[in-house]
Amino acid sequence: MSETISLPSIAILGAGSMGGAVLRGLVQPGVEVDGGITVTNRTIAKAEALAELPGVTSIALEQDADGNRRAAAAAKIVLIGVKPYLVADLLAEIADALQPGTIVVSLAAGIRGAAFEAALPESVSVLRSMPNTPSYVGLGVTGLAPGTRSSEDDLAVVTALFETVGQVVVIPESKIDALSAISGSGPAYVYYLIEELTRTAIGLGFTPEQASVMVNGTFRGATELLATTGESAEQLRINVTSPKGTTERALAVLAEAGFSETFDRATAAAIARAEELSAS
Repeated sequence: MSETISLPSIAILGAGSMGGAVLRGLVQPGVEVDGGITVTNRTIAKAEALAELPGVTSIALEQDADGNRRAAAAAKIVLIGVKPYLVADLLAEIADALQPGTIVVSLAAGIRGAAFEAALPESVSVLRSMPNTPSYVGLGVTGLAPGTRSSEDDLAVVTALFETVGQVVVIPESKIDALSAISGSGPAYVYYLIEELTRTAIGLGFTPEQASVMVNGTFRGATELLATTGESAEQLRINVTSPKGTTERALAVLAEAGFSETFDRATAAAIARAEELSAS
């Protein structure tokens, strides 16, 4: 991180998978949180593990039933990281503890920002986020959608928060489901391709260890090349594809199989399912 990022006090209510990934970004060198970070988890074991992180106050709710309210009341930014079915109860629990001007950020999939705004005081702004799992290693992509009560300053500070774990794409909330189908589910598509190419390599007589080296190394190298050269994916593909060569023949098979159309249908299915979850 080339320059220091300064953020106001933060609470992460439910520092599980995504909340925990964001927390890792906030405690790295170059990030200053004025007022500190408070996180809550249900069990003592989870709370104790996070308490070792610098600048973090970790609360076990089984030990402190009022922990969510205390954490929310002391923070300028409150991240809601509990599972979606727990969100409504959590918002009801903390609503009257939030200070005017607090920014509440949803990490929950499938819950509209309007539901957050309806459950919280009008003096509180809401933004909806959709990070992905590479946030764990600081290479995430987070979709960030402002709410009807959030300001440009609110958006700027929350953008800076998520930039500690990768890149941020600011979009209207109507695009959240589509973004989820690309960057949210996208890592699974990549892993699926890796699985299938590894299986093919083993079928060609390579050991699982050799196949893993070849396939994992190829994916890592290809994405690093894409990131560092400034070339488009299309141009890098062309660079590898010699006319009348082996790669050209392989790509022709993928095209004949409707690879492009398959991706279109897969992402459409993911979007449709996200809309179903939101409606329910």
